[in-house]
Amino acid sequence: MHLTKGMEIVVSAISANCLAQVYKFVVYFIAHKQFNFKRLFQTGGMPSSHSSFMMAMTTSVGLLDSINSVTFAIALTVALVVMYDAAGLRQAVGKQAAVLNQIVAEIFSEHPNLSSQKFKELLGHTPVEVLVGALLGVTVAVWTHWLN
Repeated sequence: MHLTKGMEIVVSAISANCLAQVYKFVVYFIAHKQFNFKRLFQTGGMPSSHSSFMMAMTTSVGLLDSINSVTFAIALTVALVVMYDAAGLRQAVGKQAAVLNQIVAEIFSEHPNLSSQKFKELLGHTPVEVLVGALLGVTVAVWTHWLN
């Protein structure tokens, strides 16, 4: 296969993201013995698909333009912000959603006529999930570059 520089970056990033999501889907199937196609698109869980996407993109840029390039510096900076957000802010929002869902469940047990919409709890990642996602992204980018 021969991809242009730009397409190698895109293929690498999308492949890393898809691999992370498929892994979550397969692990869910093994654990629960049922298909949950939502796991292919949901955020959160092991590994972080955001981290794998961003680090695949960043690694591809580094392999193609060198790690001393301005484009690599920009890619790395953006990747670090996304990964920090995935492990920090989004993880905290997920914990808050869990507490709110618990409060709402208690209220609705006394008032069943009210709406019982739940907040999405699986939003962020632990630092380990972010690290594993990042390592997956680097691996996919190196593999894509080698194949190209």
